[in-house]
Amino acid sequence: MPRPKKDYGDLVLDFIKRNPLCSSKEIHDGLGHDFAYATIKRTIQQLMAGNLVVASGRGKSTKYKISQAYELIRPIDVEEYFQKEVDEREINEGFNHTLIEETLSKATLFTMEELKHLTNLQSQFKANISKLSKTEYKKELERLAIDLSWKSSQIEGNTYSLLETERLLKEKETASGKTKDEATMLLNHKAALDFIIAHPKYVKPLTVAGIEDIHSILVKDLGIDRNIRKRRVGISGTNYKPLDNEFQIREALKGLCALVNRQENIFAKALLVLVLLSYIQAFADGNKRTGRIVSNAILMNNNYCPISFRTVDSIDYKKAMLIFYEQNNISAFKKIFIDQFEFAVKTYF
Repeated sequence: MPRPKKDYGDLVLDFIKRNPLCSSKEIHDGLGHDFAYATIKRTIQQLMAGNLVVASGRGKSTKYKISQAYELIRPIDVEEYFQKEVDEREINEGFNHTLIEETLSKATLFTMEELKHLTNLQSQFKANISKLSKTEYKKELERLAIDLSWKSSQIEGNTYSLLETERLLKEKETASGKTKDEATMLLNHKAALDFIIAHPKYVKPLTVAGIEDIHSILVKDLGIDRNIRKRRVGISGTNYKPLDNEFQIREALKGLCALVNRQENIFAKALLVLVLLSYIQAFADGNKRTGRIVSNAILMNNNYCPISFRTVDSIDYKKAMLIFYEQNNISAFKKIFIDQFEFAVKTYF
């Protein structure tokens, strides 16, 4: 649903945040009568249609408060957020069991402006590839695959440079002074990408088994358990504690798959996979890597431009992910997604 004009919507949202369970008259009076009462009522209805505000009561007794969906997309100043150390931040320490089934199932992740921007970029991508031969397209896809393998591995601490990664993936030549596991991680990324290219319908629909298969390719020969974990896992830099029960983890993955499969918008599907596979932490290791590959599989399966993440700063990526862990807020990560989709369209193909 379209959001109301910023001048009205943001003012009303800000007032309701400061005064939960207020009436439309109280909102109108509190804003100083600068806007007509009918305008305030109309703005409230638009905010409710966008699932940013919820109502309780009926008639003149109707009261309004901020919805969980608003908490999901409200802007957060990343630098200001991390001025507080990990133990000083007020966070959601445990897994939010209503996030997938309730909040995300009703939420509109992208604004109309954001969707228009992404859709225009996708149209540009389609126009670009229509002019490429099969050989040219394959060459560009290979270039993106190298960049994605490098950046996705770098986010996980891999020290290979982009040039060293290209040499490894093209010529199977390892870099001196690097560990065997670093080379294996990069080669596994390329293998996973080759797999989803060879099986374009593998994630349609998205299944738990499909996620597990892609994870298995990514962690092959790295000494990482391929199955859904049975023990507790901690995450560096946060007090957020993921689920530690195998049954609950599998149910969360099923919920993720159902949520993604219900979505009509491809951008929403890809973004949800990115953040939720990391949030659920279904595996002992390799969760974010799996999210990036499965997200790209969804984009490619639907003939959308894949994303390499090449220009994202690794620290910025991790900060955006931590905000989602701790606040269930997607705004910082959504910005990364949009920026990287734009970069991919303008850089490849």
